[in-house]
Amino acid sequence: MPRSGTALPLQEPHPAAAEKIAQLGARQLNLYRALANAPHMLDAWLQFAWSVRDDCTTPRVLRELMILRTANVMRSDYEWHQHKDMAHRAGASGEQIDAIPAWQTSTCFSEPERAALMLTDAILTGYVDDNVHQELARHFSDQERVELVVTAGFYAMVPRVLDALRVPIEEDPPTARAATRA
Repeated sequence: MPRSGTALPLQEPHPAAAEKIAQLGARQLNLYRALANAPHMLDAWLQFAWSVRDDCTTPRVLRELMILRTANVMRSDYEWHQHKDMAHRAGASGEQIDAIPAWQTSTCFSEPERAALMLTDAILTGYVDDNVHQELARHFSDQERVELVVTAGFYAMVPRVLDALRVPIEEDPPTARAATRA
């Protein structure tokens, strides 16, 4: 059955949330506008999502590769759109970004990156076996493993929320479109 429009109206976040978003250096995303229909959920989302992004000891590039993998597997165009550039800015190569759909056969990922992507796939299928845990333990501390599990778990949820709320991808501002054409 065809789908049309968003499931909820996109609203401006309440002033405290808007201020928090600005303090985080983020843009007013349509995701935040959809979540603004439940202000306490938006507040909780901002706190948790930004902790996963910025309060971890694992490299941001590693977590961005995991996020792109969740976007790819969960068929989330919105998530891919948001995180492709973030991954690049965090240090992911274009080759790595392009290889995410078939990371298992690519040679452009390090062993720790492969372990994190293996974890991501295991979480997305709902079963993290002993081999995944053993491979993670070879490369990461206990704290880092928790960070990676929480990253994969949270970003496995994000595409489902985006899909259920039918959050549309933001249009690039006119200046960004002009810059990409140049």
